[in-house]
Amino acid sequence: MEGSGNRIAAILVLTLSFLTCIVLSEDASDAQPQVPCFFVFGDSLVDNGNNNDLPTLARSNYRPYGIDFPEGPSGRFTNGRTVADIIGQFLGSKGFIPSYASARRSNTLGVLFSTPGAAGTSGLNFASAAAGIRQETGKHLGANYYLADQVRQFDSTVQSLRGSFGNDTELNIYLSKCLYGFSIGSNDYLNNYFLPDIYRTSHQYTPSAFAEVLAQEFSGQLLKLYDLGARKFAVFGLGLIGCIPFELARMNNTNNSTCNEDQNKAIELFNIKILQLVKRFNTDLPGARFVYGNIYDRFKDLLSNAAAYGFTVTNKSCCGVGPNNGLITCLPNQTPCQNRTTYLFWDSFHPTEALNMFFAIKSYNSTSPSDIYPENIQQLATA
Repeated sequence: MEGSGNRIAAILVLTLSFLTCIVLSEDASDAQPQVPCFFVFGDSLVDNGNNNDLPTLARSNYRPYGIDFPEGPSGRFTNGRTVADIIGQFLGSKGFIPSYASARRSNTLGVLFSTPGAAGTSGLNFASAAAGIRQETGKHLGANYYLADQVRQFDSTVQSLRGSFGNDTELNIYLSKCLYGFSIGSNDYLNNYFLPDIYRTSHQYTPSAFAEVLAQEFSGQLLKLYDLGARKFAVFGLGLIGCIPFELARMNNTNNSTCNEDQNKAIELFNIKILQLVKRFNTDLPGARFVYGNIYDRFKDLLSNAAAYGFTVTNKSCCGVGPNNGLITCLPNQTPCQNRTTYLFWDSFHPTEALNMFFAIKSYNSTSPSDIYPENIQQLATA
């Protein structure tokens, strides 16, 4: 009875959170934006089309990707919205934050910021599928914009914004009020460290040393953004990569959800370093505020209590090929599962919109430091 009561309580909490965030997103068109702009950096978990024109296998601008997204296939690696899309709506965006590639292609960078705040939260998404913190990461799949590339693109954007502001002081004040979100690092493991036949990093570094190298490189890019005017940072840790359908398929694990714990332990080392980085920067960088989204532990909780949160399929993807629908990602025009809200994974690597919503809710309005530390994104945005 106690276990049943806990499950009911969890369902009620999640339902209330969903209703709260639905109201927030629906009211965003009428409410004042919580930040003037939202800039997104990362990989395929938040990419919204930056890879569409690149020579790479890491693209998703085809059906059935986007089957539940208003604009259809757009380059998002899920059936609907990404975490960044949902958080952008919670912050007051009247539309979806555009990709840097689309804004540059349509020559609308200046228009997006010509009247700051007039059209709700504006911003740009620089995320690139298969990209990582390290330059070589994911390059066996083709071209991508790794983190330093994305920061350079932001630098270029800042220079183009100068004409929209009276002086540098006004621009710096504007940029200091914006939110900067980061979801990156997964490919430095999936498409680098965990591929010893292609990349040398696992031969060069122990898991602990590699986590330290990644944290140092990440730190350098965050400092560059700080020097460019960024002050509000939301940094997401990595999830349980050893539990995604791709890794389960490689283990030929079709009967249960036992994960690759060696991989998860390596990921945990990285997350520890990033949390330490957040704590240090909150102390050392004047005017800066950093929060850390604890995806790892929330994912672990989900796997243990999936049914309590409305998920029934945790060890295979909604769309894919092979064991666990995980060996090959979703193919063009493949028929996906029908009950997508009950699946954790959309394809071999990426969450469904339902799981993205779960993580967005936790990071946006949770009051628990075990979800997001030391404050939630709503508090960070309105500070």
